[in-house]
Amino acid sequence: MNINEIKELIMAIDKTSINKFDIEMKDLKLSIQKGDITTTDCISNVRDEVKKEINTIDNEEIEKNEVDDNTYIVNAPIMGTFYSAAGPESGNYVNVGDVVKKGDTLCILEAMKLMNEIECDVDGKIIEVLVENEELVEYDQPLFKIKVNG
Repeated sequence: MNINEIKELIMAIDKTSINKFDIEMKDLKLSIQKGDITTTDCISNVRDEVKKEINTIDNEEIEKNEVDDNTYIVNAPIMGTFYSAAGPESGNYVNVGDVVKKGDTLCILEAMKLMNEIECDVDGKIIEVLVENEELVEYDQPLFKIKVNG
């Protein structure tokens, strides 16, 4: 079932007196409820699930592309907006080629108007930044590749 089919299903249910609808298929579990949840929320939830699936595939690809055991992937500990700098006038916390130490701030993830500084867990060198400034990132999405000192 693709997104368009799900949208059509939601619209069809919205035109009926049905208050709750559940469907479970091979790779999909969908629950639609009128009243507390709007159809827009349902579409948004489906879109979020699709993004999570895509990110899972991306994580698997990154793991396959690791060149050695000294590469460390920094994943997003929360969902939010990625900021590479403290402000529009400030320089990036880190860039490709920068040497970082455990505890250094790598970026900020904004979630619900709270600015969360994401710190480095290892000593090493930034070899790749995997997201763009102001991009919305999902929970556990890879953010940085770091070559660990060793």
